[in-house]
Amino acid sequence: MPLALDPSRLLTDLNVSVWLPTVLLAAALAIKLPSIVKMWRDPLLRAVGGLLLFGCAVFVSAAPSTIAWTNRVTGVPNIAAPWVYSLITALCASWLLLIVAWRNGTGRSAATRRATRRVVVAYAGVVVGLWVLFALADAPVERPRDLDTYYATTPFMREQILLYLLAHTLACTVTARLIWNWIRTDGLDAWLRWGLRILAVGYSLNLLFDASKLTAVAARWTGRDLDWLSTYVAPTAACASATLVAVGFIVPHAGQYLHEHWRLRSVRRQLRPLYLLMRDVTGGREPLAPRATGELRLVRRETFIRDALLQLSRHLDEDLRVRAYDAALALGHPPVRAEALAAAVMLLDAVETRRESGAPADMGYLMREIQAVSRALSRPDELHAVRARTAAPAESARA
Repeated sequence: MPLALDPSRLLTDLNVSVWLPTVLLAAALAIKLPSIVKMWRDPLLRAVGGLLLFGCAVFVSAAPSTIAWTNRVTGVPNIAAPWVYSLITALCASWLLLIVAWRNGTGRSAATRRATRRVVVAYAGVVVGLWVLFALADAPVERPRDLDTYYATTPFMREQILLYLLAHTLACTVTARLIWNWIRTDGLDAWLRWGLRILAVGYSLNLLFDASKLTAVAARWTGRDLDWLSTYVAPTAACASATLVAVGFIVPHAGQYLHEHWRLRSVRRQLRPLYLLMRDVTGGREPLAPRATGELRLVRRETFIRDALLQLSRHLDEDLRVRAYDAALALGHPPVRAEALAAAVMLLDAVETRRESGAPADMGYLMREIQAVSRALSRPDELHAVRARTAAPAESARA
């Protein structure tokens, strides 16, 4: 039994699926697409859209089956190589354009236009160089999986491989460093900060892809065989990196959506005690809307409650509210809670007695603070204590 294990044998059975990062990148693009279409003139959104689009294209085009199909359809051995390298270069350019748009702002300033033009010209030049070098090279043997190492010493193919790897390494290093700096910016939303952290890790993993590829290629120059780094480790790092990048774009949107959805449900649930009390007043209920958004359902509940309060306004006893407020303070409640408890006591009395009040009550607080009043209604023990203390002076006076 051998004492040492061959890394290439360990990784031969590793199945690196390109479809997981592709699906996640496509999902992130679908989430961003409405904003991109709506605000197409925003360079930041355009850069994000290009990044996600080129990311999907890279993983679909770099799959061995797609590479073999491209070579077969065109009839040119290994023509998929400059095509995939060009997509990777375009992806790198979209990373840098994203950073330019973020650093220089979304306005069309001279600095933004100048930096954007430099990135586009530089990486367009890389793409042209890739195709020129491929046209000059002699690469007749099709290699869908290990082209980088197989042709590492072939004239012009060697330069083509180095060109795309160096362009990728530069873009990845700059993007990762600036995103790590972005994370330390004050005032960021918590979900955005988490998304940036995941993005930073994802871009940092891309450096493992570059290191694996460059090490394997350099090993070929010295007569050594470290092809497993390029064939197995690099694709694994690329898939992990793309997955994290996609998740990094999804997390802020999904997190903010879930947070807002939970907030709306929580507010609507807090209004339930007051809503049930107002149903006794109107004898009806809020309109049913199973397919309505959470925001619309909350608005309908608030509207129902306020309409019912207006119907009850002539029965609200302002003097009772003042006495209940003093009673709540005497029981040790802070002023804010005492005001809500006093309004709840007044509402309960109006619903139970339905007697006409002498002086109209001030409806401003009730209309404005329905959540606080509803929370007070959900504390029956506190309400009972306030009502009992409020009734005690009146009973003493009658006696």
